[in-house]
Parts: sequence; C-alpha cells; structure tokens
Amino acid sequence: MSRDPIPAWFFVVIIVRQNNQFLLIQESRHGQTWYFPAGRVEPGETILEAAYRETLEEAGIPVELDGLLCIEHTALPIGAARMRFFFLAHPATPAPPKSQPDAESLQARWITLEQLSQYPLRSPEVRQILENLASGAPAYPLSLLATHRTPYPST
Repeated sequence: MSRDPIPAWFFVVIIVRQNNQFLLIQESRHGQTWYFPAGRVEPGETILEAAYRETLEEAGIPVELDGLLCIEHTALPIGAARMRFFFLAHPATPAPPKSQPDAESLQARWITLEQLSQYPLRSPEVRQILENLASGAPAYPLSLLATHRTPYPST
C-alpha cells in the first residue's frame, strides 16, 4: 500500500548565549511578545544557513553555532508536519543587538534568567529551554546535520 508524502515545514530556533545572558527578540507579530530568533527555512537554504540568517535578520547579531539542542517533529491535524531545529550559539562579534524596529522584529535584548519574568514571553518554552541550559543541558555536534554536500558523520 503506497502512501502520499506529507508536506513538512522546517523552522530554526536559535538560542544565543553570552556569559549568563540570552538573546531574545521582541516580535512584531504574536502580540509583540519575546522569543528567540527563529523562522522558516527558505527554499534552497540549508538548515544551518537559515539559523545564521534568522539570527542576523531578527537580532542584528552574527553568530557562531555551537551545537544542536534538539529536533522537534510535530504532526499537524491538517495532514502536514512541522520540524523545528533548536541551536545553541554565541555572538561572532561584539555587535550590540538590534534596537530599531524593522519588518523582522521590534528589538533584541540580552536577558538573564532572573529578568525573564519582566518580559511577556510568546511561550513558556522560553523559560524551560533557558532553565535547561542553565542546568547543563547538552548541545550535540552540528555534524549530526549532514546534507547531500557533506559526508555521513563517522563514528
């Protein structure tokens, strides 16, 4: 019995850490709440390229990716799926975060865990992810995301 493939949307979520602070953006959508730099992988773009692009567009900061935190697959009731790739990163330069609103976001800020309660968050997952990282949650090697252009990772 053959089955039709389901459409899937791919998203990246980038958790940028600098010392004991984390980079959050104030979104122009979602009620102007605060979240991580994130967005959809665009056609022709790798997942890693999307992570770099989204962070620069939404937060104004170039980053270096440190590892993969998790991959989340969600089956949607419309017969499609959403996949989110969560990355840990650090700033590549000492550039300050975005302070002027544009089409991507309203602003970005470095925030400590203690300051989170002062910000309306898009989702409780923001606090959960940051608390997990503060407690030592691991980041996995980026080599787990092999593409047709890279060889399969050796063991």
